[in-house]
Order: sequence, then structure tokens, then C-alpha cells
Amino acid sequence: MTSTSTLTAGRNPKTTAKRCAGPAPSALPKIQAPQRVAPADARELSKQFLLRLDELDEGTSEYQYVRNTLIEMNLSLVRYVARRFSSRRESMEDVLQVGTIGLIKAIDRYDSSRDVEFTTLAVPYIQGEIKRFFRDTTWSVRVPRRLQELRIDLARAREELECEGIHEPSAADLAAHLDLVEEEVAEGLVASNGYDSDSIDRPIQAGGGKQQTGLVADLIGSEDPALALAEDIQALKPHLADLDDRDRTLLQLRFGAEMTQAEIGEELGLSQMHVSRLLTRACSTLRKRLLAEG
Repeated sequence: MTSTSTLTAGRNPKTTAKRCAGPAPSALPKIQAPQRVAPADARELSKQFLLRLDELDEGTSEYQYVRNTLIEMNLSLVRYVARRFSSRRESMEDVLQVGTIGLIKAIDRYDSSRDVEFTTLAVPYIQGEIKRFFRDTTWSVRVPRRLQELRIDLARAREELECEGIHEPSAADLAAHLDLVEEEVAEGLVASNGYDSDSIDRPIQAGGGKQQTGLVADLIGSEDPALALAEDIQALKPHLADLDDRDRTLLQLRFGAEMTQAEIGEELGLSQMHVSRLLTRACSTLRKRLLAEG
């Protein structure tokens, strides 16, 4: 996000009626480097600039100067709030950009007539914008907000139960601790798996991380094509037993011995066309019986 977009994002049009908040200074100091202003000085200057902002009309050059200076002077407040989230894996630059949007919203919505410190409004706005960013972007699988918040409650409850001596809390333990039904806790535990993802090509380390023993993909099972064949054979067995001896012999020679219809005809003294009709009838009978079971 460039400095220009940062200073203009999140604007809410002010009403034409000006708020009565006491006299504003007729002339404000020209600050050459707003971001270098010390936090204590920024708080005092922000009061003057916020009062002046109420007196100006949007679109004027002075309004833009006052608003942009307020944003730049209070970027240290964004950095202060963002440090609380420094342990997250997301880029700190992204967090600062999102926090700046919260700061801009606080400036545009600040009501100086309420005689409330600007930081009292700005900090929750900045923090809320950063938390919304994490909620919307950090989950590998999108889940409802209710389950996202439940994941946090479950993690906190797990820590508290472990401190009480329950090293592997069950869903029932967590449900009793949070005063929830066990089904809701189970749903939250399943949803928690969607928070993070891992590559199947990640190496598996052993011996304290000194030895690579394979890849995650090696632990993932695959479908055995012979399994379906075994199931089909078991399903066919009772229906094969119901066929007469000649049909079973034909099927054995054709699919067991893999003989051609002509070779079967020579073996049994039948024409190739008659063998074809008998095989078709036997297969149709077996197919109908299997479908009837399904």
C-alpha cells in the first residue's frame, strides 16, 4: 500500500454541520516530518489538529494537510498495537497496513465534542482491524466466525485443564470446562484442523531434527485397486453358486483360463456362436442379481 492510498483509504464523509468542541487554533504549525514527532508531542498536537479538522471542509488543501498529518503523526500508535501480533507468521508490513486503515477510520469518526482521548478510540479501531485481517486471511480453510472464536476458547481451556493436571483433555472435559455440549466442542475441534495446513512434501525429522526419515506424503495411504476386485469377487460368490454346472464351466474357461470363445467351443463341442450366447446370458444373470442387491 503506497503512502497516498494509505492516507485516503477508509474515508467517511463528514456531515456538513460542524461539531461544537470549543475553539480551534486559527493557525496550525507546519510539521515537516510528522512521523518523527515523539509520541507525547503527537498526542498534544493531535488534539489541536482534530479540533481544526472539524472546522474545515473536505476537499480543501488545508483539510488534506491536517488529516494526512494526523495519520502520519499517529503511525507510532499503529506500530505499538501491531507489536502485540509480532508472533504471527504474517508479514509485519501487511499488519501495519491493515492497522493504518483502522487509524484512518478512527480519525474520520472521532467526535471531539465528547471530550475523549483520541487514543481511547484509535487503539480499539486499529486492533479490531488487525484481528479482522487475521480472521479473514490466516485460516487455510474458511470456517464460520463462530467456530473461529470457539477455537480460541478451546485452546485457552486446554491450557487451563493441563495446568490442573489433565494432560490430554477429552472433548467431554473441554465441554464441561466451557459449559458447552460435547457435540459443539467436537465440531470446534474438527474445524480447528482447518486453521493451518502443511505440505505433503515436508520432510519428516527424527532424532531431534538431525535425521530425515521421509516425507509426509509417505504416511498418506492410497487406494488399493485390488480391494475393489476382492469386494466384487465376494459379492459374486453366492450368485455363481446358483448357476448350473455348464454356466460355471463356461465362465471358468473364459475368465479363469482366459480361453477364447472358439477354444471353449472346441473344448465343449459347441459352436462359437452358441458359446457367445451362453456367456452373455450368464453374465446378464449375474449383473441383474448384483444390481438387485444394490
